[in-house]
Amino acid sequence: MQKSLPLLLICVTLVAGCGGFRDSRLNPLNWFGRSETVTTLAPAPAEDPRALVADVIDMQIDQLPGGAILRATGRAPTQGYWQAELVLREGPDQDPAAQIYDFRIFPPLTPTASGTPQSREVTVAVYLSDIDLAGLQSITVQGAANARAIRR
Repeated sequence: MQKSLPLLLICVTLVAGCGGFRDSRLNPLNWFGRSETVTTLAPAPAEDPRALVADVIDMQIDQLPGGAILRATGRAPTQGYWQAELVLREGPDQDPAAQIYDFRIFPPLTPTASGTPQSREVTVAVYLSDIDLAGLQSITVQGAANARAIRR
């Protein structure tokens, strides 16, 4: 019993110290932090007939084997918006370490009620492979009134 007590204390100390790894930058699940609101970016060329969602209210990245899922939730001004998608901005002036996605959505075809804020929320997602994530420092999702960004 005398020899197992110090061994038990060492094991408990090691397990208790593992909480620091959970919050460290060495943990792959922490490579992207929480999203934060950023200033609205310049509008992209209007090649897509869909409008930008009114507000981007949430954004997160869920790590998966081989990549991650970028998920964004936006709030439309009324109910009935449809065919939402995150559209990657591409062009020669884009920084390869910072990807920008436009949150595009079609307005309703007929007038609709405004409804509750929760009933106007739309969630979209896009899969990013490890190759897509290589070298990325930030990802931004752009709406009409605001943008949200996640940084490494």
